[in-house]
Amino acid sequence: MQFRKYQGLGNDFILIDARRTESPPVHPDQARLLCDRRFGVGADGLILALPPEGMGDVRMQIINADGTEAEMCGNGVRCFARFLADLDGASASGSWRVETPAGIIVPQLVADQQVSVDMGEPFLSPSAIPTNIDAGGSLAQAWLEVAGEQLLVAAVGMGNPHAVVQVDDLDLIAFTELGSALETHPAFPARTNVHFVQVISQNQLRMKVWERGAGATLACGTGACAVLVASHLRGACAREADIELPGGILHICWDEENHLQMVGPAEFVFSGNWFLEEDAKLLTTKPIDCSIDCSQGCLDPDNCPSATARANAMALLDKFSLNQLVDLANESIEQRTIKRIKGG
Repeated sequence: MQFRKYQGLGNDFILIDARRTESPPVHPDQARLLCDRRFGVGADGLILALPPEGMGDVRMQIINADGTEAEMCGNGVRCFARFLADLDGASASGSWRVETPAGIIVPQLVADQQVSVDMGEPFLSPSAIPTNIDAGGSLAQAWLEVAGEQLLVAAVGMGNPHAVVQVDDLDLIAFTELGSALETHPAFPARTNVHFVQVISQNQLRMKVWERGAGATLACGTGACAVLVASHLRGACAREADIELPGGILHICWDEENHLQMVGPAEFVFSGNWFLEEDAKLLTTKPIDCSIDCSQGCLDPDNCPSATARANAMALLDKFSLNQLVDLANESIEQRTIKRIKGG
């Protein structure tokens, strides 16, 4: 199975082209193994390009590192666009209508490895987010007890749920403890992504990300959108700002048509082949034709017949001089000739 790896601000993904298959080629257990940073390729999630089911050009399925499925991912959809462009040779301003569980998302290539994405409208009603926090006005927010602390938590949906907590100093919070506790808080029945935000100015915010199903990550595109919405509705920032994440900066604009526009990078990291358990079984029963099967890389490097043959040849070269090898070759030819004559 061929894959390509991409990253957006350090939020990294394994991408697989399955547009010509009838069903997804990877199940959750395999996705967990692929995303494992010690025993697999390593990633925050796995993304499949699948045939469209509606009016889109392509369908995107996102599987988190823990094997659960995500509705949307802003960094992921930018990487998805770059992936499609690299595979299909799209123009420098190519765009796609991408089907997701959060609706149609339209990423577009722009200059300098950047991708612009219309992220659609934010969800602000509690049932759509979903959250048990009541909307006391334009924003659903409440004081919640989280890991023994009282936090003012705002809830925003971007096709997936987000909890936003404004703090005075990001460097002073118990990030891991609070993030993991808030992810599974009863106020969010489908769990939630968690973001802590520090306001620098009306047009600059800093944030840390605890992603649902992935834990601490370097960036979250939908999260940056949710942070801008919550911070603006709280009166803390303008409708357009640079969001500084651990992995870099995303530019977010909440336009007059109520859509969130996101601009950020997406870059290719490397490509490779992954052999599932079924492939490993096949390798033990089917001989490998190195000239054909291994055209894109050795299928079985630990038991490679070509490598063994090369090692034997090198051992022979080390054992004999060139003159001795020529004598051996001539002797072999002479013996075969004599045997042929006697046999005739």
